[in-house]
Amino acid sequence: DWSSDVARASLVHAKQAKKDCVLIDTAGRMQNNDKLMRELAKLVSVNTPDLVLFVGEALVGNDGIDQLNMFNKSLAQFCSDGRTIDGLVLTKFDTIDDKVGATLSMTYKTGQPIMFIGVGQKYTHLKKLSVNAVVNALFK
Repeated sequence: DWSSDVARASLVHAKQAKKDCVLIDTAGRMQNNDKLMRELAKLVSVNTPDLVLFVGEALVGNDGIDQLNMFNKSLAQFCSDGRTIDGLVLTKFDTIDDKVGATLSMTYKTGQPIMFIGVGQKYTHLKKLSVNAVVNALFK
């Protein structure tokens, strides 16, 4: 599987260049596609990342919870050590207004934090989640 090799080469390069962080984007691993999830599990097992983050769209609501649960279950099933996600990144967060219930449910179901929210198309558009904003949105 070449994705594991590309990830490994990226990590080696980053270490040589004295970089602190490497983001490895697996470009859409469908949680119900065993082949892709096995490739992801191999990438995780071979490269032992510090964090495995689930990236999902905030605007899909409760469907996102189902996707997350299936993804986490598949990852645990195919990783030799039963590894699961360490956190969440929710994209298109700027499009959901006060509909934040699914966001809370994702955190509750996994016990994992929302590490970043995406509010645009670039890496610079990744922001920390404002808990106060979420709580205020719930009580609107």
